[in-house]
Amino acid sequence: MAILEEKNLGISFGGLRAVDSFEVNIEKGQLYGLIGPNGAGKTTVFNMLTGVYKPDDGLIRLDGVDIVGKSTIEINKEGIARTFQNIRLFKDQSVLDNVKIGLHNHYTYSTLTGILRLPKYRKLEKEMDERAIELLKVFDLEDKKDYQASNLPYGAQRKLEIARALATEPKLLLLDEPAAGMNPNETEELMDTIRFVRDEFDMTILLIEHDMRLVSGICEELTVLNFGQVLAQGKTSDVLNNPEVIKAYLGE
Repeated sequence: MAILEEKNLGISFGGLRAVDSFEVNIEKGQLYGLIGPNGAGKTTVFNMLTGVYKPDDGLIRLDGVDIVGKSTIEINKEGIARTFQNIRLFKDQSVLDNVKIGLHNHYTYSTLTGILRLPKYRKLEKEMDERAIELLKVFDLEDKKDYQASNLPYGAQRKLEIARALATEPKLLLLDEPAAGMNPNETEELMDTIRFVRDEFDMTILLIEHDMRLVSGICEELTVLNFGQVLAQGKTSDVLNNPEVIKAYLGE
């Protein structure tokens, strides 16, 4: 059974059909890409997946569970986490605290326990610190745990956002243009990191990306959107050699 199933998914804004009859099945452990020209509907698909938008029609199942109509928080607890094209960190907080925010999905205590700093609070805070540092080590950020997030270099901020998403222990990780703004060396490092995350965490990853080198280098299958509709779908090499894709996406 696919870990993610989207069938006949559609949404309109002001009478304009932004996404129409979108369908995809993603198997557990896949690195899957969603590409297309600007305005094709890619981020709209992500927003429907994460509860930002409720689709007008169609279904979304995560690991067999219908998630249409659930809130963003509920969907995150069901097992979907995401990053954003424009990095969204708690920039005035430390690197460590940014990751710990993601951990609060699984570590909870009462307000009174927190206010009084009861033993349970101290125990859970210690456990969260240890788990957060483990995640920061994956991204070579443990030595920057006390930095203010806004003081990290751009590429490190990208990594921190992925680490925070992983802290929620998702079944499916959505990456919205993770290589945006990166130089070639940073992109190469990011490719290695994404592969490592998939393998180390047994993670299923769906990404939106414009960097075709990254797409062709890590994605096993692709869906191409154009004007809100699926233009092509299948193995990466087949899709990228499709004349319709070359014409619509690459402008050739």
